[in-house]
Amino acid sequence: MTAVFLGVRHHSPACARLVERTVERLRPAHVLVEGPAEMNARLDELLLGHELPVAVFSHYRDGRRAATSWAPLCDYSPEWVALRAGRAAGAEVRFIDLPAWHPAFAERGNRYADAEVRYAEATERLCRRFAVDSPDALWDRLFEVGPDEDVAERLDAYFALVRGDAEADAGDRAREAYMASWVRAAVASAGGRPVLVVTGGFHQPALRRLAAPDGPAGEGDAECGADGWPLVPQPPAGADAGSFLVPYSFRRLDAFTGYESGMPSPGFYQDVWERGPQEAADRLLRAVVERLRARKVPVSTADLVAARSLTEGLTALRGHPRTARIDVLDGLAGALITDDLDGPLPWTVRGALREGTHPVVVEILAACGGGRVGRLHPDTPAPPLVHDVAARLERLGLSGAPRTVELDLTDARDLERSRALHGLRVLGVPGHERTAGPAHGVDPVFTERWEPRSAAGRDAALVEAGAHGATLEEAAAASLAERVRREEEAGAPAAVLFDAVLCGVSGLSARLLADLGARVRVLVHAGPLGSVLATALGLWRHDRIYGVARGPLLAAVISGATDRLLWLLEGVRGAGGVDLPRLRAVVAVRDAVLHAPDLLATGRDVVAAVARRIGRDAAAPLDVRGAAFGLHQVLAEGPAEADAPEKAVRAVALSGADALGDWLAGLFAVARDELTSGGDADGPGRGGASLVGVLDDVLCELSEEAFLAGLPALRQAFAFFPPRERERIAGRLLARRGLRGSSRALLRTTADPLLIARAGALENRVTGLLTRYGLGGTPS
Repeated sequence: MTAVFLGVRHHSPACARLVERTVERLRPAHVLVEGPAEMNARLDELLLGHELPVAVFSHYRDGRRAATSWAPLCDYSPEWVALRAGRAAGAEVRFIDLPAWHPAFAERGNRYADAEVRYAEATERLCRRFAVDSPDALWDRLFEVGPDEDVAERLDAYFALVRGDAEADAGDRAREAYMASWVRAAVASAGGRPVLVVTGGFHQPALRRLAAPDGPAGEGDAECGADGWPLVPQPPAGADAGSFLVPYSFRRLDAFTGYESGMPSPGFYQDVWERGPQEAADRLLRAVVERLRARKVPVSTADLVAARSLTEGLTALRGHPRTARIDVLDGLAGALITDDLDGPLPWTVRGALREGTHPVVVEILAACGGGRVGRLHPDTPAPPLVHDVAARLERLGLSGAPRTVELDLTDARDLERSRALHGLRVLGVPGHERTAGPAHGVDPVFTERWEPRSAAGRDAALVEAGAHGATLEEAAAASLAERVRREEEAGAPAAVLFDAVLCGVSGLSARLLADLGARVRVLVHAGPLGSVLATALGLWRHDRIYGVARGPLLAAVISGATDRLLWLLEGVRGAGGVDLPRLRAVVAVRDAVLHAPDLLATGRDVVAAVARRIGRDAAAPLDVRGAAFGLHQVLAEGPAEADAPEKAVRAVALSGADALGDWLAGLFAVARDELTSGGDADGPGRGGASLVGVLDDVLCELSEEAFLAGLPALRQAFAFFPPRERERIAGRLLARRGLRGSSRALLRTTADPLLIARAGALENRVTGLLTRYGLGGTPS
């Protein structure tokens, strides 16, 4: 007898029942299941007696790529039923798919990610033919609520149709060729007994063709071992790969929360599997009402009766022999939702819930999804990280249920506890959230507070984090290095750098050092790179807690970031306006040259020359030109030009007060102390005449309209001065005019100064119009 192929939809109760009946009827010699072949030696571990759902978690990492993959299993997964029923029937049970690390899975995070996107055209035609809204409703109508008789033939016809229109990619072809080798080997060793093959329906037509006795000779043949079975491919030399069982949850399994494969609403289908469609529908109605009432949503008995009546009516109207999930959902929506909806109901389309979904719909789908969380058997092997974390938390007094933890970072033991908690945070292990503590490298905060949070999914997260390393330090360092390579967010490198310090991995990971240095040298925006430089420089200069001051990790980052920033700033172009992150980047360069010159490959004189070129570049944005002028004034050695600031201010002012404001914002961000610290009302600063006096003269020469046009930009520029310095400038302006009074009073207004200035201008225009038309003077 040849092989019997069952094409299934992953996590389908109807398919699971078919597999169970087929095993019982055939009593096969072999049951071959789509799943990771590297787990064949560990099937006893998989069948220990876990509380499902669980998943086979696989990881892979080499010098070029890192990948993780899950193969979830629940009670009604056809693959799980095949394993369980096949073992009970005395069959030899084997997984037959390629390992998860294989390039065939390079872009796939879930082994059971169906090819439904590729055969969407065929399912759309079927949906139109059967007058249903979605592939899920189509599947329910054809298989879940239909009769069990002839379901295998209907499945064959369905998958032959949808595969006929779809194009398998190279990864699918490699997998199918490998699985066909297992089928041929099983048939050869079965002694004439049946061989049952359970795979996703998308693969079934190809496997039937490839494994047929008269199929394509030698196509996809895998090398076999001495036992006659195909060899399991091994990872390349130097790569780290492995698989472990992890607890899974219905929430992660649910298509409405983004799961890529199989059936939505796993809680509902668990009831279908255990109790049948009718009782599952009744339980869902009650569960939705209980959830809504618990959230103080008024649901009367009449509403429940109406929902039940609508459900029964829709079941009959649609010709369903038994109540389908879509009947219950539509009945509930019709009875309980009286508002207009902004979009289609989620069960009429595929994918995760949209933001702003009606709260009643959210509760309906939450009841459908269920809250079940799997649990592994106590004898299940775990990766070394799980044991390392357990021992570490026990030693640090952090084991047991999460609780509030307050830490003094100047205490060595508390610092170690902080590093452990940050390591778990970086790895995404739930249980605690930091609610207080230093926000950046030079934040003068020496305490932390961690609050307990839900620990749901903690065991699974720890097992999955074990892919990064055997100890907490190794895993955190590897995770951070991966973030540096993967994340595209502008602030990612600075955040990774500070996280590395918080976790205590800065002196541990040469890989993290290399990755950070490489990423710094390819950033294309000055603002994010300036944030990295400021963070690194602050820690290198001032750290008294984490032990990274003057460390090699920070030194390499400071040097690379400074060189890259100089190159980026000299090439920046753009329109007017002030880019504050970019100005902070210039400040970071200034501080690196002044406070860490020995770390830099570029000398102070070279940086000053670059700043001089940027400051004179008419194509550069005005804020950058002002910052570069200030940087040159700070760094240039030797006698300064006495009138350089005055010439620069007057030259920029020719372009208007708003242009002057943008230029001054850059200048004040970098060099406000050096250029505004004259000794008296008109005393000289570093560049000669007091810049305050020059600005006073220039602004007084402006017309009222020009001054008002530039006032917003000028106010933004002077915002770089703290209140005490603004008060000092106000005092100098009073002194220049020979006036006496409180300079502080000039800074206190009853309304927005810009609004006051505009009101004054409006009043002057009105007075001018009245005078022009002879309406001025005091009314008689």
